[in-house]
Amino acid sequence: MKKAYQILIVGGGTAGIMTASSLLRKNPKLDIGIIEPSDTHWYQPAWTLVGAGTYDYNKTQRPMKSVIPKKADWIQDSAVSFDPDTNKVSTLNKGIFSYEYLIVAPGLKLDTSKVEGLTTAIDKGVVCSNYTNPNHTWKVIKNFKGGVALFTQPPKPYKCGGAPQKIMYLADDHFKRSGVKKKTKVIYATSGDGIFPVPEIAKTLYEVIDRKGIHIKFSHELKIIDSEKKIAWFTVSPDSTERNPITLDLIKENNLVGITYDMLHLVPPNTSPDFVRNSPLVDEAGWVDVDPYTLQHKKYSNIFGLGDVSNVPTSKTGAAIRKQAPVVVNNIIHLIELQKLSSKKYDGYSSCPFITGYGKMVLAEFDYTKKFKPDPKLKRLLIKDSSKEHWRLWILKKYILPYLYWNKMLKGKEV
Repeated sequence: MKKAYQILIVGGGTAGIMTASSLLRKNPKLDIGIIEPSDTHWYQPAWTLVGAGTYDYNKTQRPMKSVIPKKADWIQDSAVSFDPDTNKVSTLNKGIFSYEYLIVAPGLKLDTSKVEGLTTAIDKGVVCSNYTNPNHTWKVIKNFKGGVALFTQPPKPYKCGGAPQKIMYLADDHFKRSGVKKKTKVIYATSGDGIFPVPEIAKTLYEVIDRKGIHIKFSHELKIIDSEKKIAWFTVSPDSTERNPITLDLIKENNLVGITYDMLHLVPPNTSPDFVRNSPLVDEAGWVDVDPYTLQHKKYSNIFGLGDVSNVPTSKTGAAIRKQAPVVVNNIIHLIELQKLSSKKYDGYSSCPFITGYGKMVLAEFDYTKKFKPDPKLKRLLIKDSSKEHWRLWILKKYILPYLYWNKMLKGKEV
């Protein structure tokens, strides 16, 4: 087995595959290896729709071998450690691989151990998460007969900034359709102190929240789940505020506030994978330490990081990767050919498609400054203002984006 590569990529998710495909499109002679243990590649942005019963889960997966570029070698194994001083990566079963350039893009880890009781509660009974099992989420929503529907949002960073809210808006729509809305309290307990940092988007989301009568509890961080008693326990900031107040029986104990629920949707805390967090490549918070504009590692010039595992201060989304990958590709090709970085920079672009109900969506696009930056191409879809709810944005989310993902992005084509 070959043990040395010109370019070694750790991770066969969106970032790893898109970058590999783009590199080989620019130079088919590049020698690339991809370390990825999984047999399956997932299109996770559709899991929100799966959790709301409006998308087929099976359509979100394809065999990994079908998305690995033909001219790249698939090393089907797990990376376990990095030795950047000797340009080596160790794997679980296939030994050590060396590289001239390394791209670190393994995604992140959902760490249920960080919330007491979550490991045993997740995806059982009325506790669900689109991040782990969207089919179970739909089962819970479909079988909900009224009471308290509790949705939570953890502290950042976590992938897809809008995901904790989107499923709530869809669930609320379903409760209305199924006739249980009148006997339901929908509660959103978020660790944040606002709904979203982009003002134009926040304005629309608050309009949606007020229209639906959703009760928001700000500065609430989930700490413990008692799945037997159906109580979620939170730490609450002294500065906590709320929106659309309702009468609710709260339990106070050991400096925690408990909310009794009849269904609970949550986001497991997101961390970097253990082999990344325990490596020399990370910052103090455990994320791969890269320059936010070039995505080159701050210490090791032949290493680049992108996607969810990097420490760039923007939302962790596939849309961000779409803009990050070309920067990494250009920089590596320039280093190989000219021994210097390219002039291409990443401006922090990311996007969060906020589904606000069945057939409605808002599209938040922004950069490092949190400035609203709608894509000019949206005008082709006759969308004048993507900060407002629009049925055409729903069509984009449900039909156009999955097609572009499988047929353009993963193949390294411009989107």
